[in-house]
Formats: sequence, structure tokens, C-alpha cells
Amino acid sequence: MDLPVIAQKSPYKVTLQPGKYAWCTCGLSQKQPFCDSAHKGTEFKSLKFEVEEETTFYLCGCKQTGTAPFCNGTHNSL
Repeated sequence: MDLPVIAQKSPYKVTLQPGKYAWCTCGLSQKQPFCDSAHKGTEFKSLKFEVEEETTFYLCGCKQTGTAPFCNGTHNSL
């Protein structure tokens, strides 16, 4: 299994409106932290999630979190 590219070694702070989102799992997207389908041709797939109300999130930038798509501090050990 290939490892994802580390997009950045810190989370992305984003305020999201209610709706559906696709988080980049491969690290190749040019629209980080969201998927732009750059994973096509790889084993990676986007991780879809839904937001119920406007909320600020810290989305993982290193792609190594155990709580995807949310940051759990794993980047501190990379």
C-alpha cells in the first residue's frame, strides 16, 4: 500500500457551511484539504463527510491522522 503525500505538517483551519465535502486522502490535490480527483489512477479515494451546521474544523494536512478527516496531532511526530 502506498503512503499518501504529506501536503503539510499542520492542520488546515477551515470554517465550513452545512453540506457535503470530500477530504483529500492522497495529499496530491491542488485544493487542499479537499479532493480535486488528483488521486485518479492510484489506490486512494476521497473521504466524504457531511457538516450539519457552520463549524470551524482542523482538517488533517499530513494525511496520517487516525481520526480522518480531522487532525489528531500526528503531524507532531513526523
